[in-house]
Amino acid sequence: MSMVEAPPPGFKLSMLINDSRYRGYTFQTIAFIALMCLAAVMVMNAAANLERLGKDISFDFLWQGASYDIYPQLIPFESTDTHFRAAMVGVLNTLLVAFFGCIAATVIGVIAGVLRLSNNWLIAKVMAIYVEIFRNVPVLLWILLIMQIVAISFNNPLDYRGEDPTATVVWGMFAFTTLGIYMPAPVWNPGSGVVVAVFIASIIAMFFYSRYRKKVLFDTGRILPGFPVMLGLFFVPALLAFFIMGRPIGLDYPAMGAFTFSGGALIGGPFIALWLALSLYTGAFIAENVRAGILAISKGQTEAASALGLRPNRTMSLVVLPQALRVIIPPVISQYLNLTKNSSLAAFIGYQEITGTLMGITLNQTGRSFEAVLLGMLIYLLISLAISFMGNLYNASVKLKER
Repeated sequence: MSMVEAPPPGFKLSMLINDSRYRGYTFQTIAFIALMCLAAVMVMNAAANLERLGKDISFDFLWQGASYDIYPQLIPFESTDTHFRAAMVGVLNTLLVAFFGCIAATVIGVIAGVLRLSNNWLIAKVMAIYVEIFRNVPVLLWILLIMQIVAISFNNPLDYRGEDPTATVVWGMFAFTTLGIYMPAPVWNPGSGVVVAVFIASIIAMFFYSRYRKKVLFDTGRILPGFPVMLGLFFVPALLAFFIMGRPIGLDYPAMGAFTFSGGALIGGPFIALWLALSLYTGAFIAENVRAGILAISKGQTEAASALGLRPNRTMSLVVLPQALRVIIPPVISQYLNLTKNSSLAAFIGYQEITGTLMGITLNQTGRSFEAVLLGMLIYLLISLAISFMGNLYNASVKLKER
């Protein structure tokens, strides 16, 4: 006699709570609806309060004249330009310090993290002191301290007109003043675009050669030359293009004028202080991420590499670090995000990024605090999402791939 399975019971509303298959979705739906209701109440209250104060939500202020100057400027800006253009200048200044800060913090963090594991007791302790000091003091204090050091250590521009022996232009190119560092600026003549294009192509060639070198290593075990080829790709094609095109790129050197230097380029003191403080501060955290990633690799990997005759530096670069990257990259992405957001502290030393322009001077001039802060939050959100996206792409490229 065959057994006939009973049909499954029909759906009942009580199953939304009693049945484990639906209970999780029920509570998530309730929480989502409650959150949306709370957000709606907050928006309606904000709108009612603004209406009671005689204000409306409008972004027309972005097209009004800014009536203030900004330094530095990666794109041309005049005080007669709009608040929207001022905000764009601020965004570019934020990206500028974030870009160079992430590069410097990565270099500092990797070096400090590796040296913390050095067998040399003195080097390991010095790196440990650096990490502990910078990690346990607020970054704002480091920014203010380094700004004061720059102001005290550098010379007044007028000192370069006198006989002060400390106020000399280094190599005839660099002048360290309280306003910042004056240095030669490139002069782009006809044909310079070709040189720049060749240089960019050289950097792309370096990337593909690095991938090819890694592929040959894993496929055949043969180690192709690394540093000499990379150095040649970096300099030789661009130098050849430079001389073939008749040296189209020149240099404009800074020269002392009546009160300050003219010509050349100025790297402002606030930018130097902010960049250096954020790099050293974030580098201390990255150093701990690197140290943790290296310690996560079994010692058997190092012993096996030594047994095969690999030198310690090759063991670190070919065996340990590639595996440690899978542990290091995720927290390092978080440190990049922290560095970018910490750049908003630049307002304390006069570096005009998005916080100082849109959420600072523009907000005070127009009185549009709600709109300015909302736009600032959106800009930081978009920058952070872009950094996370690029970091996650790289993380996916180095993760362990199943065969």
